[in-house]
Amino acid sequence: MALRLISFPLLSIKKRSNPKLQHVLQGQQTIIKRIQCTAGDQTIQPMVNCRANIWDNGYIKSLGTGSAYTNDIYKIRAEVLKAVVRELLDELVAPFTKIDLIDAIERLGVAYHFEVEIRSVLDNAYLISVDQCILPNDLHTTALLFRLLRQHGYNISQDVFKTFQDEMGNFNECLCEDVKGLLSLYEASHLGFEGENIMDEAKAFTTKHLKEPAHGNISPTLAQKVAHSLEVPLHWRHIRVEARWYMDIYEREENMKPGLLTLAKLDYNMVQATHQKELANVVMWWEDLGLQRLSFLRDRVMINYIWSLGMAFEPKFGHLREEMSKLSIVLTVLDDMYDTRGSLEELELFTDAVERWNVNAMELLPQYMKICYLALLNTNNRIGYEILKEHACDIISHQKKAWVQLCKAYLIEAKWFHQGYMPSSKEYLDNALYSVGIHMGIVNGYILTANKITEEALQCIESLPAVVYCPAMMSRLANDLGIDTDEQKKGSIQIYMKELGISEVAAHEHIRELFKEIWKKMNKARVAQHPFSEPFMTSAINLCRQAQCIIMFEDGDLNLDNLMSLVFEPIPLE
Repeated sequence: MALRLISFPLLSIKKRSNPKLQHVLQGQQTIIKRIQCTAGDQTIQPMVNCRANIWDNGYIKSLGTGSAYTNDIYKIRAEVLKAVVRELLDELVAPFTKIDLIDAIERLGVAYHFEVEIRSVLDNAYLISVDQCILPNDLHTTALLFRLLRQHGYNISQDVFKTFQDEMGNFNECLCEDVKGLLSLYEASHLGFEGENIMDEAKAFTTKHLKEPAHGNISPTLAQKVAHSLEVPLHWRHIRVEARWYMDIYEREENMKPGLLTLAKLDYNMVQATHQKELANVVMWWEDLGLQRLSFLRDRVMINYIWSLGMAFEPKFGHLREEMSKLSIVLTVLDDMYDTRGSLEELELFTDAVERWNVNAMELLPQYMKICYLALLNTNNRIGYEILKEHACDIISHQKKAWVQLCKAYLIEAKWFHQGYMPSSKEYLDNALYSVGIHMGIVNGYILTANKITEEALQCIESLPAVVYCPAMMSRLANDLGIDTDEQKKGSIQIYMKELGISEVAAHEHIRELFKEIWKKMNKARVAQHPFSEPFMTSAINLCRQAQCIIMFEDGDLNLDNLMSLVFEPIPLE
């Protein structure tokens, strides 16, 4: 059962409301199918709720013909605005004075233009604060510096907050009046590691006081930021959706920089034009693939592209987005086949064929499986061929291993279902490390982002380090929180209810607590030694944020319009 951000119909969670997006959609149709599967002498007929494609592929393909924001006049304007922002950074020379500006640059989604400048500022800030033991005097700057450094992989100690605590280790009550500082500390607390008591105390302290109804005379903008963060902290949010939200907030900030805001809006539209062209390419690939004739499949081109966009939105990662979209679509095809179409005997034949990874292996497969099998081989072998040409590195064996592990995990879940077996939480989650599809995604994510592919890094991924384990676990658990009641019978909700003897509500809360602990593991992995590039590490963290999106849908903090607007709705410019 793969990650339902890929395969679960998000469309059913929130109703469409934005009329600007309606022309992207066709009429939605729900089809209830009864697929007959045979297990020994027993016939099992799972009810399958399939949704027909609601995306207007013709319109999507038309977007690839070119947006106005690809014109040179906008590129020239963007270069001028980038120079303005660099001047703003150069004007600030005192220690820590650039921290707020860097935070705004990052939250507005334009940090990729200033990677060298940001790294220089953070290197200097880390040197001053750690080696020279010079720290900011105020809570806001200290907390913001801490958050930015940890986000970028610097292992700064939680001890920087001791100056704001009393002898008993409690945060000083006088901090309660500093709402801006409390908010920054609250955001920083979500970068904590396991066993960091100061960060746990910071989270409890700030959550309590930020929820108090009266904070004195604070601005409406700050109040809105507090409410937004209490819903979901910044570190857990989808960075592209957050950038769009923050533009509206930043416009009302007291220290707003007009040049930076204009750049953010223009760049958003220019990047969106790039995304539209990529999506059109993926739609054309899907139509050429010819799998639409298989009635049990769901058309998830749009959802899979949005998922790949969440891994890395920057223009230079267009190849990653297109290839990950295609791989995710193939994954969805196999997920549907294992979940709803194949008998156990057929699924065992297919799994064996994947292990052989050879066209001749499909001779024994039923007709509907043959086209799925060829789609799997051809999509992966083409990527492997391109990597061999560009990097002189043969990665097909690693691709094959990832898909074999995925299909074996699918087969285990199919057997559980046919046997009516409820696994233990350990069995379920151990298998989910592969069945959720994240492991396959991370293997290919590394291959598609690395400037130099190394055997050390590939072997590290195989060992299931935290950068693999955390996104996979969060995706599996988030998926179980977001799925409907029938699907929950196969997921961790029912397992925890039985194992722990708790209610469904308590099982939901238990999983949310597990989420917090997994985030701590991921935070630690971000600052630990590893053989991976910065883009890869960022994409792994973004996979955790993708999992959080599922919960945000469940809680009503995010809806389909938020995601669709990333691709289809430009920001009006003055």
